[in-house]
Amino acid sequence: MANEFPFEISPMFEGERVRKDDMFVELAGPKSRGFELVRAAGLDEIEDGRFTLIGPDLKDMQEGSRHPYAMIYKIAGKLVEPDLEAIVERRNHDFQNYIQGYMHLNQRYDIWVRISKDAMKKGLVSFEQIAKATMMLFRNELPFIEKFLSADIACDA
Repeated sequence: MANEFPFEISPMFEGERVRKDDMFVELAGPKSRGFELVRAAGLDEIEDGRFTLIGPDLKDMQEGSRHPYAMIYKIAGKLVEPDLEAIVERRNHDFQNYIQGYMHLNQRYDIWVRISKDAMKKGLVSFEQIAKATMMLFRNELPFIEKFLSADIACDA
């Protein structure tokens, strides 16, 4: 399943840093705003695997630009309850750091993401690719999640 992505996914990339000179785009961070949020939902409330993008996609952004950024996930399952939201939010940091060329720092209301020029050259050109990879990792590690919906918001600053 991970073969469908134009980037490698592995724990060996955890802690990888994308330096300013190697950066294609910066999302949120110390000079902008950003957050990630997970909400529990009923099984009949969400369409599994759906992705929504509000704002420009990666391929439409200028190299070196900075944008406010938000990731909003809805999860559902027979065992999913609101108490699990914070646990899933914390795992987002781990899982997104498995993506080669994608730097995710901090959590919740203080995130900082950079995507490398090299990752863009290899084909990481859409937030949907990141969302699908993240959903796959969540399902593999947290089987109580039966349905997953993702929304990414990247605004022009």
